[in-house]
Amino acid sequence: MNKDDQDAPGIPTAVVVKRSKWRIQLVWLVPLVAVLIAGWLAVQSIRQKGPTITISFTTGEGIEAGKTKIKFKNVDIGTIKSVALSDDHKTVLASAEMSRNASSMLVDDTRFWVVRPRISGGTVSGIGTLLSGSHIGMDVGTAQKERRDFVGLESPPVLASGTPGREFVLKSENIGSLDIGSPVFFRRLQVGQIVSYALDPDGAGMTLHVFVNAPYDKYVTSNTRFWHASGVDVTLDTTGVKVNTESLVSILIGGLAFENPPDTTNKIEADARRQYELFADRAEAMKQHDTIVDRYVLNFKESVRGLAIGAPVDFRGIVIGEVTAIRTHFDLAGNEFSIPVEVSIFPERLISSDDSGGRVEQIPSERKVVADHLISKGMRAQLRTASLLTGQLYIAIDFFPAAPKVTVDWSKKTPQLPTVPGNLQGLQDSITSLVAKLNKIPFEGISQDLRKTLGDASTLMNTINTDVAPEAKATLTEAREALTSANRALQSDSPLQQSTAETMRELSRTAASFRSLAEYLERHPEALLRGKTEDK
Repeated sequence: MNKDDQDAPGIPTAVVVKRSKWRIQLVWLVPLVAVLIAGWLAVQSIRQKGPTITISFTTGEGIEAGKTKIKFKNVDIGTIKSVALSDDHKTVLASAEMSRNASSMLVDDTRFWVVRPRISGGTVSGIGTLLSGSHIGMDVGTAQKERRDFVGLESPPVLASGTPGREFVLKSENIGSLDIGSPVFFRRLQVGQIVSYALDPDGAGMTLHVFVNAPYDKYVTSNTRFWHASGVDVTLDTTGVKVNTESLVSILIGGLAFENPPDTTNKIEADARRQYELFADRAEAMKQHDTIVDRYVLNFKESVRGLAIGAPVDFRGIVIGEVTAIRTHFDLAGNEFSIPVEVSIFPERLISSDDSGGRVEQIPSERKVVADHLISKGMRAQLRTASLLTGQLYIAIDFFPAAPKVTVDWSKKTPQLPTVPGNLQGLQDSITSLVAKLNKIPFEGISQDLRKTLGDASTLMNTINTDVAPEAKATLTEAREALTSANRALQSDSPLQQSTAETMRELSRTAASFRSLAEYLERHPEALLRGKTEDK
């Protein structure tokens, strides 16, 4: 276009505008928004990311990096990111990334374990992992202190944190057939379980921790007795054979049981973690625990086979003590053996609760006076058989007025009470005396006289056979012939029978004639003088 054209009217003039070098083109807005979104997501991811923890296990079985989940109440709250050996190669360290909402659950007493199929304490757990694979279970603790390094459990905890109930401590000589998870019974109802056990530091016993679920924990009082209820309890004692068990579960996996004694009056609930003694069986647990114990020794010179430690000391059907020791003693002076049996006597059982009047706590000197008086009246100890089936023995305290007088030497550490031979020993003595008397009988002379008498009897029998028997035989033959003849004569068709019948008929006719004559003379007595007149 030339200059004249530009100056022509009605034609606009173009103005040149310079482009800004900071101007952003529209095409770059898309990646910019994408970057902003990515940044926002990254920030959100960082904000939602939870803490990283380390869990130590003895083995890495069932743990896989990137796959194994950490679950609480079957909800995923974390994932195992890496698995590696520890520096000393003794443990496996599993690093896990937890979700943000799990931060408050990672406290000092939080517990972790690998969930896999298990059979323990009569329960089966982790069956679902057969299809889904193992995972790590978690139980939240109650502590306030946070923690990031944990030691995994070898087995799942028996109880979840916060389970209502109380824990108690039991002391036992041995563990028996018990295990973690073994049931605890109350009146044959399962009310708890064993949560842990450990050997005492001195190795003299075991310490068990049991948990009794609510509301059954209120039945545990200061007087409660715990005992082993494992398997089948077969007892062979002075009363015979006893078979007892709590349930089929206790037969298979063992268990404990507890109960209050029948005469318990104090039923105040026990505090948590109270310590109790664990008895071997119910009979031992329910024994009366006496506060006063007098110890004596009983010296027997007979066999004590069948007498066991723990055998009762009986006074007319009431158990007043028990056997605590059985020993052997040889007396050089008397050149004989004896069996000292130590017993514990409980004086409280000899005093009626109605008449005690506080005399249970009488001083020992008073009990010595009472014992001397009773011994002077014939009180003695004697071995007796409790059961013919088992052969068990027990010690009976009774009165024997004919027993020799004795005194007790109270200066000895363990006084000796007098004894008398047992019933079995008395029977043996009687049999021995009888045998001695039988030995004095001259059986040889008696046998010779008897042999001579038998010889004379044999001679007599020969004489009878040779002399008397033939004559007796002839006599019997004649008697038989006489009986035969009599039998023939008495036959119905014999002449004697016919003649006798005819005679009897004649006699009947004669009697009838005499009867007619007598009747006529009764009517006509004058006929004796005048004769019979003809009837007109």
